[in-house]
Amino acid sequence: MNLLDFLFLVVAGFFSGLVGFVTGLASIVSYPALLSVGLSPVSANMTNTVALVAVGVGALANSSREVADTGPKLVRWSLYSAAGGTIGALILWLAPEGSFESVVPAMVVFASLALLLQPKIRELSGGGDRPGIYSAALFAVAVYGGYFGAGAGVIFLAATLILTSETVWRATILKSFFLGIANLVAALIFAFSGQVHWVAALAMALGALAGGWCGPPVVKKIPPSVLRVAVAIAGFVLALWLWVK
Repeated sequence: MNLLDFLFLVVAGFFSGLVGFVTGLASIVSYPALLSVGLSPVSANMTNTVALVAVGVGALANSSREVADTGPKLVRWSLYSAAGGTIGALILWLAPEGSFESVVPAMVVFASLALLLQPKIRELSGGGDRPGIYSAALFAVAVYGGYFGAGAGVIFLAATLILTSETVWRATILKSFFLGIANLVAALIFAFSGQVHWVAALAMALGALAGGWCGPPVVKKIPPSVLRVAVAIAGFVLALWLWVK
């Protein structure tokens, strides 16, 4: 990897961090960028997971109070995220390549549609928190995040806004935190795989750290309904990209 590739990945990392915090679609920027500098799909996926840990770190540095306000649930939900990320990473490492990607576009479309229709779904369900179902959903999203991750933020936002009483702002903060945990435990596992390109991961992480830090102030200025619809539309675009690539 030459210096231009390194700088390119730093810039791509910044935009993936910013886009990832705002929409949950960091991989739509970072994954193609890693492929473009010559990494294989599996290596790019693992390197991407390692690098995107920095998005959560950057976001947490600029929104730690909001995360702490979650209260006792924070520890329980963090454990679900860690367990899911571990399982997802092991699936990627051990399962045949391509065994899961075939269903990913459909999952992202479903989550985007649920996000778009979230107010109506909440109204029909009677509102209220559903902690048991939400915990299971969080675990499932973390498994997916540890395995591949593209669109995991959209799925997380949809589940959080439908199954809890959290606001769009809080859901966006928690998305980066819990997916950051899933990425972290997956990154620890991938570190022993021999397929992480550490120079590329460093370049991407430097940019993603700054992008993640810039994310909370940006989201705070966007009206919740606009943000929800924008993320849903971006999710449909991501699903199309995943389907045709």
